Amino acid sequence: MQISQYISELLFRYDCVVVPGFGAFLSERVSAKIDKSSGEFFPPCKRISFNTQLKSNDGLLANHISSVEEITYENAISKIKKQVDYAIKSLENKIPVEFANIGSLTKSNGGKIIFDPIKNKNYLTESFGLSKFICFHVNKKDKENTSPKLIKFYNIKIDSNIVKKYAAAIILFFGLSGIIGSHIYNDYIEKHNSISQEKADSLIENHIQEATFVISKKLPVLEINLKNNIGDFHVVAGAFRIKKNSEKKLRELKRLGFKARIIGKNRFGLYQVVFGSYYTKKKADLELVKIRKSQDKSAWILQKEIL
Repeated sequence: MQISQYISELLFRYDCVVVPGFGAFLSERVSAKIDKSSGEFFPPCKRISFNTQLKSNDGLLANHISSVEEITYENAISKIKKQVDYAIKSLENKIPVEFANIGSLTKSNGGKIIFDPIKNKNYLTESFGLSKFICFHVNKKDKENTSPKLIKFYNIKIDSNIVKKYAAAIILFFGLSGIIGSHIYNDYIEKHNSISQEKADSLIENHIQEATFVISKKLPVLEINLKNNIGDFHVVAGAFRIKKNSEKKLRELKRLGFKARIIGKNRFGLYQVVFGSYYTKKKADLELVKIRKSQDKSAWILQKEIL
């Protein structure tokens, strides 16, 4: 379906996208999981489902199409209706309806619509860049088999009295070596510490002497201009592919008294125009309610840091 792209774009930002007269695509957050049988690790994601009961137009999809394609709201509704009529006819004829990057719909013999979501698309923005990976299982038996093989010793007859004499001599030798070595090592450590302390005292004294001076002239004042933060919560009025249209919308909002601005392009390459920017989510929510009542029902809040 031609409107699949717009539905996909909205699913990144909203949990429910209604296709008027047809149904709604719903998203539900799913935690990270592990498939023990295959060893696959899956990142957190949004599970997409389809509900045929939600058909009432909430204006979200139509306003989005109107804004992106720069057409009227009525034309956007007409475009959606044509796509919906085509989808319903296809399902009646047992032809699957494909929604790119979302999934497909089919109709069972009992008249029930079945949704099959795609598996390789993650609509949870928090998991951006994360993908599944496989952790290979290490078999404990294989690990044990990799241990070094034991060396077999053959029986050799040795005189026990000779062994005792050599053993006593070896023990005595290592005992004396340990005592002598311990004294030599302790003397070396003590001497080394003494030399290090003398060097440290000398360095500290030199630094103190070098740091003693008088400032005859005042140091110049360094002025740094920091760019003011305009707030990270923005009430969005629209997104435009053509820059001139975004500037036209900006002028229109400013004439209405809004502190509007263009906050740059989004990841789809569209220029975003906002009614205003706010420091807190609470303030943005209050302004959104007012704007939806008096200006634009499709306005929404975007959290984005503007440098």
